[in-house]
Amino acid sequence: MTQFFSKWNYPTTVLFGEGRIQELPHVLASAGIANPLFVTDPGLARLPIVAGALKILDDAGLSYGVFSDVKPNPVESNLDAGVEVFRKGGHDGVIAFGGGSALDLGKLIAFMSGQTRPVWDFEDVDDWWTRAGASAIAPIIAVPTTAGTGSEVGRAGVITNEATHTKKVIFHPKMLPVTVIADPELSMGMPPFITAGTGMDALAHCLEAYCAPGYHPMADGIAVEGIRLVFENLPKAYENGSDLTARANMMSAAAMGAAAFQKGLGAIHSLSHPIGALYDTHHGMTNAVFMPYVLAFNREIIEERIARLSRYLGIEGGFDGFAGAVLDLRRELNVPHTLSEFIEGLEMDDERKALIADMAVADPTAGGNPVKLTKENVLELLEASMEGRV
Repeated sequence: MTQFFSKWNYPTTVLFGEGRIQELPHVLASAGIANPLFVTDPGLARLPIVAGALKILDDAGLSYGVFSDVKPNPVESNLDAGVEVFRKGGHDGVIAFGGGSALDLGKLIAFMSGQTRPVWDFEDVDDWWTRAGASAIAPIIAVPTTAGTGSEVGRAGVITNEATHTKKVIFHPKMLPVTVIADPELSMGMPPFITAGTGMDALAHCLEAYCAPGYHPMADGIAVEGIRLVFENLPKAYENGSDLTARANMMSAAAMGAAAFQKGLGAIHSLSHPIGALYDTHHGMTNAVFMPYVLAFNREIIEERIARLSRYLGIEGGFDGFAGAVLDLRRELNVPHTLSEFIEGLEMDDERKALIADMAVADPTAGGNPVKLTKENVLELLEASMEGRV
């Protein structure tokens, strides 16, 4: 019975539906937040959806601050600056508004606002999260505007250590937002490239969670339905950004991926993290590039599971049929087929490849891969992704 010994956790309150951003003042009051710090990214900060959200706060007579110094792959200096603004403004909570970078950094600002130890002391290793002063963590309201990371229902944030050029996962149960406002209207303005990248990130989360070893049938079920939603709705959202039904289904799929991946992730992410840290690439699109190569790499272990998934999705041909469907989806979304096509002017000597392989094996997501990762087989995966060998 040891294979049935596990631990399950599931998300928080989610207010889902068009127009629900109007409920933001009520949500803040319910969370006991009177003076929030509104955390978003610099691109969004200039757009009408942010102005509209801030007007809702103004009309409710709420005081707030705004912080938008957020890189696409957030770094420690972004976090330090955000914590300083939070403390100086006397804020008592965070509204994390945007895509994965703003959501992650907003959660990390709320987490670190009351801590005295360095953020790296709380990396998702063993029980390091218990080092944090839980009572000093500020409450978080999450408002996603993309459909990818699912960070709005997660208990962790990803941040890049600039000194070592490595992405780190910082975890604490109280980093889970107390309430999520998932309003698909907020995602209507996403350009096609971001729609594709974030959508493929959601697919990667669901797919890797489903393939990860371990016993978690609830995560498996959520992952499978999330995969279906992506295949049926991502092309529609990419083709027509105003398709509210497709946007809503993709927003659901993103949250489902993050709920499912508590079971585990794998080599797609453990390769994507060092590439993102070293080359500052879009995380979801990096996942999309690696996806078919990792599928092929894991085939011996996951073939039966993927065949079962294919039957649910109505895809003929078992594993080969599903792998072909992934390649077709990538082509439809204009995902570069190789890493060399994705990163313009990419050149890697043996030393850089070895560094990436070392980083991938050490990444916390590596342990969830169905095939045990070693430096040697990661180097093979890297070469395959550069040359297009599936």
